This record gives sequence, structure tokens and C-alpha cells, in this order.
Amino acid sequence: MTIATVNYQTDPSQYKHWKLSFSGPVATLAVDIDENGGLRPGYKLKLNSYDLGVDIELNDAINRIRFEHPEVRTVVVTSAREKVFCSGANIFMLGVSSHSWKVNFCKFTNETRNGLEDSSRYSGLKFLAAVNGACAGGGYELALACDEIILIDDRSSSVSLPEVPLLGVLPGTGGLTRVTDKRHVRHDLADLFCTSVEGVRGQKAKDWRLVDDIAKAVDFAQKVQARALALAAQSDRPADGKGVALTPLNRSLQADALRYTHVAVEIERAKRTATWTVKAPPGEQPTDIAGIEALGAGWFPLAMARELEDAILMMRTNELDIGVWLIKTEGDAAAVLAMDAVLLAHQNHWLVRETIGLLRRTLSRLDLSSRSLFALIEPGSCFAGTYLELALACDRSYHLALPGDEAAAPTITVADTNFGLYPMVTGQSRLGRRFYDEQPALEAVRARAGQPLDADAAFGLGLVTSNPDDIDWLDEVRIAVEERVSMSPDALTGMEANLRFNGPENMFTRIFGRLTAWQNWIFQRPNAVGEKGALKVYGKGEKSQFDWNRV
Repeated sequence: MTIATVNYQTDPSQYKHWKLSFSGPVATLAVDIDENGGLRPGYKLKLNSYDLGVDIELNDAINRIRFEHPEVRTVVVTSAREKVFCSGANIFMLGVSSHSWKVNFCKFTNETRNGLEDSSRYSGLKFLAAVNGACAGGGYELALACDEIILIDDRSSSVSLPEVPLLGVLPGTGGLTRVTDKRHVRHDLADLFCTSVEGVRGQKAKDWRLVDDIAKAVDFAQKVQARALALAAQSDRPADGKGVALTPLNRSLQADALRYTHVAVEIERAKRTATWTVKAPPGEQPTDIAGIEALGAGWFPLAMARELEDAILMMRTNELDIGVWLIKTEGDAAAVLAMDAVLLAHQNHWLVRETIGLLRRTLSRLDLSSRSLFALIEPGSCFAGTYLELALACDRSYHLALPGDEAAAPTITVADTNFGLYPMVTGQSRLGRRFYDEQPALEAVRARAGQPLDADAAFGLGLVTSNPDDIDWLDEVRIAVEERVSMSPDALTGMEANLRFNGPENMFTRIFGRLTAWQNWIFQRPNAVGEKGALKVYGKGEKSQFDWNRV
């Protein structure tokens, strides 16, 4: 592996852009962006504008609140500066970035914002945007991801989504979708709002449902505090919970590999493939809360989820040419099922609940990765329960049949965790997605839950794509991979996204669908990125030149 140009691991001592403070059940996350602290050279992060590095810190800060501060029930997101909350994604960064960088940047920021709503829904961690200055573009999109928004009413502070009139692009991290689907802004008012450079302020912002409340400057801090405490009262996060320090990951970056304690990624550059191996829990694992808390970040499900998430993010951003990910597991399936039993038995305990949440969001990152995913179920595999989700997330799964050697034949095992503990962004389980929630197929699978299924049994239930025997295995897998690698990555990305998310539409699927389709297209059009495109000439005193043809 080329030494990574982006590292997703950080901690508060390294933050350049966020200030994190705590007061009882309320944490305050104040954005104070260092304009000289961009992730890459070539731009300054003025007016609290952000790049990927700012969002990497934000993602880390939210995870630390989740795990290290269980007493926190409300997070107030605000600005440490006067008159400016956040002006959104840095336009000059977008102007000098490659297409792939822009799209990966938008995807990660989407996932971070969706994660706020995920924590609010599943973990009782509430978010309040205290907008104390100008709030534009991606800054307003961050506010939109919070449960509520309070806007300072000072005759100058406004909220806006000015991408269309200023940049010739769209609010790419869920802005349009949340304005309509979440805040129910009337569509004609939303049209006015999204084509206005100056935005909307004060009472009009509240009347249009763009914010939940407004407050004069003299009353602003008091109103924010009162509302933060009211939101906290809705949460069941424990005031006396013992936090878990998220210690640095044990990660080794090598020329053609990423290796962690429980996850490994081996890259074959000539073949443009990466083989992922996720290992089963080793040895004795605690079954009670005291034992889990004693291990802290070393508790296996938490440690494995953190490693898997980091590997997904690293491979997405730093290895664009590696288009096929081959997913394997290794170890004792019984150990995975025992892990699942502990997760289910203690799922209402805050730490276990947060760990399930991290697993849920990490599996979702796998779903949303624009790579071809093939599961290889071989001897020594442990695709059971939570680990079966890895195979169910894949575009195809190949299960080796060994009819003459029952002892060595690899099996998969369906468990209770596969029936809804880790919903996709559609809200469906991966089994539900697989069978279109058709009850006869799901009941047939449920009837075999807990039973190891060999290749023929799994194929008969529709749980795997193919069940070649040992004579055909190497050739069938090789041909399938070689064919996949030879196809257009653009066409595959579009096809995979359509096929993976075949369930009911909701706000999250529309956000990611629009990112894939609209932003992928608009970010390549000359109206945005041509020599006289809006993104290229912004800030240069030149007027953009548009191709006026409607496509």
C-alpha cells in the first residue's frame, strides 16, 4: 500500500478545528477552524469553512462523546467565533480537488451527519445546533442533521444553501433532502431558499421551518442551555456510566497491506483486488457487564468494529484503483455466535448499545462503498450471525461445497442478529433486502437459524450466489473476479448502488442516491468544473460561463 495520504485516526489533543467541553449532561462542540490547517495545500479554510480534515475531527469527537462520556445526553453544536457559524465546504478546496476526492469527501460528510441522526434515534444522544452567526451550505447541512436548530436573531445571521446560484452545484451532504423530508419546508419556499445567495434570517427562518426557534443575542445562551437540558431529559443515557477511552488502534501500514489485530487487508495491485479477513473473537470473552467494562476499548466487538471502520475508510480514500474487495472471515463460528449472544443479552446497556451502533454504522459504510464486494466462504470461515452480515452485504457470495468431507466443509449460520439488529439505511435487515421482505423465504431461513448450513443448504435457501465444489472452485472464483475487474468502474458503481438498495426509499437512501447520481454528474459538468465553471472562477472576480443547454 502506498503510505496513506489520509489518516482517519485522531484524538482531541490533535484537533485543529474543534473545541470540546462538558458540563453535566451537555457537551458543547464548538467549531473554530484554523484557516491554515487544511488537510492538503492550496487553500485556506476561511470563515469557518471546512475540508475533510475538519470532518475527520468531528467524527472522532462524536465517537468520543458516545463512548467516553456516557453522562452526556445532549451535544450543542455551535461556533467559537462571533458572527459566523460555518460557511460550509471550502470552495477553493473543491475547486482544486479531483472528482473522486470531491465525491469521497461528500460521502464521508454524509455518513458523519447521518451518524448524528442514528445516535439520536438508537442511543438517545440528542443534538442541538446553536447557530450564532452566518450559516451557509455545508454549515447549514450540519445544523440540519441535528434534532433542533436555534438561530440567533441579530438582524444579520442567516441560514442558506447558496450552492446553486453561487457554485453551479448542489448541497451535496443532504441539504435539499433534509429541508423537504425532515423539516417539511414547503417546496416553493424551498425553491426560493435554495436559489437565494443571502439566505433567510430571523422570524422568516422560523416561519418557513428552516429553524425551530430564534432568540435575541441577549437571550441566546440561556435559551440554548434550557433547550439542551430539555432534550437531555428525553434521553436514557446514564448519568453514572463509566466511560471507555478510545485508545489508538494497533494498525500497521505496509506497501500492499493494512493490518490490525482483528482485521487484515491484503492488496494485489496487478489484479486490482483486496482480500479482507475479519477474525473471530479469540479465547475466552466476558459475558457480563463488569467483564466488558474491564476490557474497555479492548472488548472484542468494539475493537473489531473500530478496526473494520478504519480499514473501510482508508481503502476508500487511499486505494481508488482497487475495485474488487474479496471478503473472508477466519476462526470459530461458535465464538462469533457467543459474541452475538452477549450483544443481545446486554443490548440495553449503554456501552453495548453504542457498540451495536458502531457495528451498524460500519456495516452501512460497507454497503455504501463504491467497490464490488464478493464474499468467499471457505474452510476456516466463520460467517455466522454478525459476521454473516459481511456476506449479506456483498454483491455476490461464493460458498465452497465439499460433499465428501463434511468435517472440513465450510458453513454459514443465521442468527437472531440477522433479523434486524443492523438495519441498512433503507431500514431493512440485509436478509429482508435480500428477499424483498417476502415472508415465505424469510420464514424458511428463520426455521434453519442456529444451524450450520453447508454450501448446498445455503444455496437452496437462497443465502449464497453459487456453491461450486472443490473441482470448480478455483476456476469459478478466478473467472468471476477477472470478469469483474475488467468492467467499467463507473457502470459498476451505478449498478451496484441500484441493486444494493432495492428496498423502500427514505431520507437516507435519497441522500445517498442523490449524491451518487446528481453530484457525480454535476461535479463533472463544465458548468461547475470547466475553465469558466462556477467552482473554478469563484473568488477570482470573474463571471462563470454556463452551457445553457438543458440536459
